[in-house]
Amino acid sequence: MFVNRLAELDLLEKRFLSGKAEFFVLYGRWRVGKTELLTHFCEGKRAVFFVADLGSEVSLRSALSSAVNSALFGPGQINTVYAAWEDLFLALGQAAQSERLVVVLDEFPYLLSAHPPLASILQRVWDHSLHNSQVMLILCGSYIGMMETAVLGYQAPLYGRRTGQYLLEPLQFHDAQLLFPSYDMEDQIRTFAVYGGTPAYLQTLQPMASLADNIRDGILTRGSFLYDEVRFILQQELREPRNYFAILEAIASGKTRLNEMKQVTGIEGATAYLDTLQHLQLVERRVPVTETQPHKSRRGIYRLKDHYLRFWFRYVHPNRSQLERGGAQVILDNQVLPQLDLFTSLAFEEVCKQF
Repeated sequence: MFVNRLAELDLLEKRFLSGKAEFFVLYGRWRVGKTELLTHFCEGKRAVFFVADLGSEVSLRSALSSAVNSALFGPGQINTVYAAWEDLFLALGQAAQSERLVVVLDEFPYLLSAHPPLASILQRVWDHSLHNSQVMLILCGSYIGMMETAVLGYQAPLYGRRTGQYLLEPLQFHDAQLLFPSYDMEDQIRTFAVYGGTPAYLQTLQPMASLADNIRDGILTRGSFLYDEVRFILQQELREPRNYFAILEAIASGKTRLNEMKQVTGIEGATAYLDTLQHLQLVERRVPVTETQPHKSRRGIYRLKDHYLRFWFRYVHPNRSQLERGGAQVILDNQVLPQLDLFTSLAFEEVCKQF
């Protein structure tokens, strides 16, 4: 189910109708709906849509060649594999000389990992050919750090080429609630507090089941999609996740000040880890409104930015041993439900601000 994203679609449509070459960068956290947004945008348009994976350089170039041939000449018409990335991009530019062509390279960091010179190659082809065509090139990626350094950063080969960029955020409450309309308002806010605004997480909800049953069966039960989701994603995003896990767990348990985190985790260099977590949009720092120099304030507190991250580190991660032995109902009855309204309070404040 696709909901809202009207501002994002309008932004993309304006770029599509600009009448000139466009180089657009869309990035954001995992499961936030980037691919779904671009799929919706490309409907009815002449487009090459390619989603990269963890394959080798040769396999990715072959797969993209197939996607290009299928879009330009029809499925099964031409099976040529372009010998070089330059040839592939030049073919796209040639196909967009007189007619708009949307080219989506989704999960672009995978392409860069498989072939690091790709950013320089694309920069060179863009400068010499593509910027004079009718191509609308969209680079999309989930690894915020890599997208910002390898594509948007000052030192990146592609710096200065983009004509627009957008950080896609999770849904706000008034949009997220459209995905669970059968609940009353109080349970809708509780649901938002648990699952947050990440569309992929909200779509795991069974609408005819209660919120408690959804939490037990869809989060606390071993083998469910969300049971190990945070661990899986963080291990991909972070090279040494152990200390990051400890800091995130400390924040989720209410240790929101730097000295409290150091005492609980024993990590002296917590500031560096927190900087990385803020860069990844996982943690945010808040200071009192009365502070005149917020960035230097010692009164700042740290909070987990994503609601489901808060829930997972509060109830799943510390209870993993019991949950592995089938203790979902016990954890639900003894920990989650008695504390659910207190846990919801931060999300309720956020919902009030949104309204």
